Amino acid sequence: MAGGARPLRSEAWFKRIDNTGFEHRTHLKARGALPDMFQGKPVIGVANSASDLVPCNAHLTTLAEWVSKGVLEAGGYPLVFSTMSIGDSIMRPSGMLFRNLMSMELEATLRANPLDGVVLLTGCDNTAPAYMMGAASVDLPTIVVHGGPMISGRVGGRSVGSGTDIFKMHAEYRAGRMSQDAFLDAEYGMSRSNGHCNTMGTATTMGCIAEALGLSLPGTAAIPAVDGRRLGTSQQAGRRIVEMVREELAFSKVVDRRSLENAIRVNAALGGSTNAILHIIALAGRLGIELSLADFEANCRDIPLLANIVPNGKFLVEEFYGAGGLPALMFQLRDRLNLDARTVSGRSVGANIAGAKSDDPVVIAPLDAPVKPQNALRILTGNLAPRGAVIKPSVASLHLLCHTGPAVVFDSIEDLDARIDDPDLSVDENSVLVLKNIGPRGYPGMPELGNIRIPAKLLARGVTDMVRISDGRMSGTAYGTVVLHVAPESSIGGPLALVRDGDWITLDVAAGLLDVDVTTEELARRRAEAQVVISKPARGYERLFVDHVLQADQGLDFDFLVGGSGDSVPDRRPF
Repeated sequence: MAGGARPLRSEAWFKRIDNTGFEHRTHLKARGALPDMFQGKPVIGVANSASDLVPCNAHLTTLAEWVSKGVLEAGGYPLVFSTMSIGDSIMRPSGMLFRNLMSMELEATLRANPLDGVVLLTGCDNTAPAYMMGAASVDLPTIVVHGGPMISGRVGGRSVGSGTDIFKMHAEYRAGRMSQDAFLDAEYGMSRSNGHCNTMGTATTMGCIAEALGLSLPGTAAIPAVDGRRLGTSQQAGRRIVEMVREELAFSKVVDRRSLENAIRVNAALGGSTNAILHIIALAGRLGIELSLADFEANCRDIPLLANIVPNGKFLVEEFYGAGGLPALMFQLRDRLNLDARTVSGRSVGANIAGAKSDDPVVIAPLDAPVKPQNALRILTGNLAPRGAVIKPSVASLHLLCHTGPAVVFDSIEDLDARIDDPDLSVDENSVLVLKNIGPRGYPGMPELGNIRIPAKLLARGVTDMVRISDGRMSGTAYGTVVLHVAPESSIGGPLALVRDGDWITLDVAAGLLDVDVTTEELARRRAEAQVVISKPARGYERLFVDHVLQADQGLDFDFLVGGSGDSVPDRRPF
């Protein structure tokens, strides 16, 4: 019995004395399992997203072994299982395209198998949200174990950060200030160990979001992948998940509106990835919690940047962890958090972070002396984005946060690639670069192409930033005055589709405004002339995606996945 209240879910498989129970038990015994290992003890699934196709997650099988040790020590029975994995460093066209598929696979696997609780082993950008969404839908006791960042990169005797310095070096290469040999040689120093990006990219952000939500043990999000403490805390997670099953501490008992608000505020103080917005909204939808872009605006507008981490600041995640990690940042933010929110540790957020002060106020700053007054998020609306768009002020140029300029329009990424470096392109540093048709359905999958390249002729003149607008995403490691997630997207007839070269566009971040200086009548005339045609994939998962994906302001989940399936045992038996 779990907590003396309800039977273990796994008993529906293993307690039966008939041909069905026989079949379930005999094959586990064939692998050496003793009868008392899985009868009357919590059976714990260890979801492993390790894959050679996803270098960031390649080491997770080792963590699965340490989680399993902890489960056995606590009197549970671990069953490690593999799932698909999503790697943004290799996979095309977009890791986000496959997030929902991975979540569906996990949801179906958890429901179909004799599991009482689950530990989720995550790493690269989209694996953590995919796993959290799938687990939320089933609502078993759940702990997230993040794989951790790689150690700091070293190129040319200096520290370099994943992603962010790639963008910088590529710009230098395109401007002719960095040789091809030097550009290629930097690959060896950029990534030097197991783990995901060592900047405040999406992977690190989502590891921290999992901890802020209360789904990871406190202090574990930022531990480097190769640090021995990553192994030890994985073992602790294995021990704790068994206790959670006995306490009947399900996913939905940990994550509620208070937890989601904490995650939004922590993301703002971290300078976290704008991708987190999509993932948090989708997760809330799986839990049946109403959450909109207005909630993000309300919860983070007065939160300054406290984490001095690339791309917002100077340091890498290794230094962030050394300065105290997420508990230290949350302690600085404690007056803005819901301290009574529950966590998988069995204690409240307030109890978890009590006394977790920063060991380096330059890396993790106090609330009254922040790294920057700007945070990681502002929500924009206007006639270009009636359902919202987002910008990350903490990585933008201050002089561009209020800007009006003429549009230079690219109808597709192929159009941009063909013309962006054309010496005859009519563009200057005051122009506003607009890229259409990279939204959820138009691409499909909403790729990280929103940080549009600066034209080569402007790079050569020393221009490093411009206002850029799209209905796509950008990497959490990217930077610049970039407006993203414009909703509704252009490919389904959103106003972005109606913008033409030379239209004057105004961005006013303080006012939360994104407008094009075109009359309502003219926009209506253009809309009447426009032909909106979505080129649908012929078959398979991509066709399912285009037919059912929601817009950016709704988190890009599938319309039929909003809500949960629950942990009820399937009625039908195989024999």
